[in-house]
Parts: sequence; C-alpha cells; structure tokens
Amino acid sequence: MEYDLVIVGGSAAGAAAGIYAARRGLKYLIVSKDLMGEVALSGDIENWLGIIKTNGLELSAKFAEHIRSYGANNIVEGELTVSIAKDGTMWKVTTDGGKTYEAKAVIVATGAHSRLLGVPGEEQYRLKGVSYCTVCDGPVFAGKRTITIGGGNSALESALMLADIAASVTVINKNPQFKGETTLIEKVMHHPKITVISEATTTEITGDGTFATGVKYKDKDGTEHTVEAEGTFVHIGQVPNSKLVPDDCEKDAFGYIKIGLDGATNLPGLYAAGDVTHTAHKQIIIAAGQGATAALSVVQYLNRLA
Repeated sequence: MEYDLVIVGGSAAGAAAGIYAARRGLKYLIVSKDLMGEVALSGDIENWLGIIKTNGLELSAKFAEHIRSYGANNIVEGELTVSIAKDGTMWKVTTDGGKTYEAKAVIVATGAHSRLLGVPGEEQYRLKGVSYCTVCDGPVFAGKRTITIGGGNSALESALMLADIAASVTVINKNPQFKGETTLIEKVMHHPKITVISEATTTEITGDGTFATGVKYKDKDGTEHTVEAEGTFVHIGQVPNSKLVPDDCEKDAFGYIKIGLDGATNLPGLYAAGDVTHTAHKQIIIAAGQGATAALSVVQYLNRLA
C-alpha cells in the first residue's frame, strides 16, 4: 500500500504530525516502536500550555490517546524503523520486522536516546544499579543512597525525583555550574537531601561483581574520590536517533538532522521534527510545534507534486 505520508516516531513530534495529517485528509501512517516515546521518561512537567502541572507518563498517554482517536489503522506500533531510502519517486521505510512502507513523503520524528558515560563498570552494571531513566527505576531505590550524574535539566529533574524517595542524592556535575532551568537549579541547590559536587569527572562505576556500589570521580585538581551508593542515574545528554536516514541527508557534527524553517531536509520529500533535529532547544512543546510544521509543509509539498 502506498501512502501520502509515513511518520517515523510517535511521541510529541510524531503525534502532532499525525494529527495535522489526519485533519488535512492525508493518507498517512505512523510507524513507531512505542507511542509514549521519551516524553514518558520526563518527570514533573509545568510548562505545557493549558496544564499547570502534569508528568511525562500522563502527558505522553494523552498524546497517544489523541492520535489513536483518528483511527488505529493509521498506526503501526512495536516496529523499529531501520532505514529510510528513496526509490524512484517514492520513499521506502523499512522496519526491523522486515516490513516496508512506501510514501510520497516521510517525517522523521525519532527523537534521541541517552548518552553513555563510556567509563569502566558502566556496561557491567547497567540495570544492576546503573540506570538512564529515573522515572522508570527511581522507586527501586526508595530509602537508599543514590547518585545522579549530569548538569542539565534531565539531571536536575532526576535529583529532585530521587530526593522525594531516596535516603540521599549526590549530584556529580563535570561543569562549574548547572545548565538547566533556574527554578530547577534553585530547588536542587536548596534541597536538604541533595549534595552537589561540581567540576567532577566520573572515571568509574564501582561494584561488587553483582551490583553497582558507587562512583569514582576526579575533582578539578585531579584527586580521585569515591561516592558510595546503591543506585546511579546517568543523565549527561542525548544522541539523536538519526542513523536510519540516507547518507546524503545533511546532519550537523553531532548527528542531528539539519532542517529548514519548514521542517524540510536537503532531500525533497524528507522532513524531520523534534529532538532528532539540529534545532537549539529540546523541549516537548517545541517538538510538537515542529511536528505540526512538518506535516503542513508536507501538504504543500504534495500539492506541488499533483
């Protein structure tokens, strides 16, 4: 079956693109491993217009409910897209299940995944005391000592979430200052259960052979220290899920897909939206706006083809 549009990814950007595609009467399909996406991993959310306070799980569930209201036949869940390629006048989207979907245009809304520390012990103790999702795994460490590594919004949110349930939280930040929202920084700096260690470079995840037991780091003078904890949460940024696009699709030095103001890439018919793109700020509300923009741009593109 041929579609006007295939949307790869189903979180904020993908859901918004799907809603606008549906409302414009396009023959579209959303292909996504999980409609909840990275939004579900967010903690408290207080900057989504119209909702004073929610959280990632609640908001992502609302996104999924909204897009499903336009018809379940327009959604393929549980399949991971592995490649996007142009074949003549059509784009082909191929999944890990061996299925291929053809469309006149594609919107890539695949987001990004957590960046790894790349230090000894990290792989050994992954999911054995080392986690990249505080929302998912934080409750396991209720009443225990915890560490959050990072200096941006996700690390700040992690520390605050853990402070509500853990015995203690140590934040290890390689930079002199945090780079997140001022309100989050102030909450972390003044929380009685949170200790902040700045200008510290993580060198190793320590463990007893079965579970992680803490973190080694070097301070700005090069002196090595150890912080003991049962749970370590790594929030040091993200890597774009952009390997699936053609090699001639332009990306920046970090692998983020370059787009214009209309969401178009350098390849006709290929668009991108959300955290997979090179735009400056990675926010849920921005991703949703980019998804809408890309879908409306696809409508214009298809009209030009007619």
